[in-house]
Amino acid sequence: RLRFTPPAPPESGKEKGGGEWRQVNAGMDGEVPFICVDLSALPSAEQGPAIEAAAAEAQTSLNLTTGPLLQVVYFDLGAGQPGRLLIVIHHLAVDGVSWRILLEDLQMAYHQLSRGEAVQLPPKTTSFQQWARRLVEYAQTEAVRRELDYWLGILAPDRSRTRLEQGSLSAEHRMAHLPVDYPGGENTEASARTVAVSLSAEETQALLQEVPAAYRTEINDVLLTALAQAMARWTGSRALLVELEGHGREPIFDDVDLTRTVGWFTVAFPVVLDLKNADGPGEALKAVKEQLRRVPHRGLGYGLLRYLCQDEEVTKQLQALPQPEIGFNYMGQLDQALPGGSPFGPARESRGPDRSPQGRRNHLLDISGSIAGGQLRLEWIYSENLYRRATVEQMAQDFLEALRAIIAHCRSPEAGDVTPSDFPLAGLDQKKLKKVLAKLKK
Repeated sequence: RLRFTPPAPPESGKEKGGGEWRQVNAGMDGEVPFICVDLSALPSAEQGPAIEAAAAEAQTSLNLTTGPLLQVVYFDLGAGQPGRLLIVIHHLAVDGVSWRILLEDLQMAYHQLSRGEAVQLPPKTTSFQQWARRLVEYAQTEAVRRELDYWLGILAPDRSRTRLEQGSLSAEHRMAHLPVDYPGGENTEASARTVAVSLSAEETQALLQEVPAAYRTEINDVLLTALAQAMARWTGSRALLVELEGHGREPIFDDVDLTRTVGWFTVAFPVVLDLKNADGPGEALKAVKEQLRRVPHRGLGYGLLRYLCQDEEVTKQLQALPQPEIGFNYMGQLDQALPGGSPFGPARESRGPDRSPQGRRNHLLDISGSIAGGQLRLEWIYSENLYRRATVEQMAQDFLEALRAIIAHCRSPEAGDVTPSDFPLAGLDQKKLKKVLAKLKK
């Protein structure tokens, strides 16, 4: 039902969407667009390309203004072969968490119908509309305004009143621009290409089960440490500016429950990964871990201040800050998107193009990580108008080399330490914490 009304062109003189995009829910005036495609008569070698062609048609059928924003296609591959079910939804309507909710509901409905039962799904939680309204109100509060010094402190230290407390960058560790092979090239979706690299199943298992215990880290801490180490070779700087994505469903309101709410809640925010004075994988990992723990509310306030705050001076300050040239998103263990015993599983065929070739990319590099089939896979997306493939392949290999060094270190006997964020109520920095721990060991 979701629809988006675009702003009217200035010269049109019409109301239309006014000066901004408007998001509304249309009435329930129709069924979900559903198509059945019979490929049973095709040889198996031709079924894959036919699926991809039909998938591309479904992807390009979405229309933000008139709909649909959802398209479902079932492919009949003939007797003895499981069919394929393609579900296409515009990203403005769903995020990664939403997909898990929808797939769980699909499985539940499938089982209930197969047993001849009526479909009964769990109750809905807080609506997307309620959440949006609460965010606008929250963006005007003093609690959010207090985060401004943090964001100015990491991105423009000379403009922040509290830059020393926020650990601002010294002059010799300022961020450097990421070099490109073809300066001036157009960074378009049509020119986007992908380099994919993976860890082995054994390495992935160590990353998930053994590495976190050494320094009480999360997988994002480890991946971003490896990224900062690898990119230092290319930028010549020990500081790296990255845009991170998060799920955006932060528990900031006691009376809001988003566990079963479908929508696009994703939050994007800048982070500076600074490895100054952090030699070796252990010290680097601790430094990045502490920097990530200092991000307030997992970055939610950055978007509120930049886009929803009604103080124009605040929004102007944030919009004038340096913008990340690298985007990083770890999407978790995709194997867990469907519960155990599910009759559904990921298909091997192409789902078609999921971005318009006319679009422009926001970053020089977009790095997307996930775990499927027990292996960590990272996709490095770049524009061939800006980079040679060999350049990005080397960047990806440098990343894997740094990641493997961290894994090996964390599995070694000398690894292991705690950091100030492990004791948030103590108010200690790393030096004071070491002194306290040394006294406790005596």
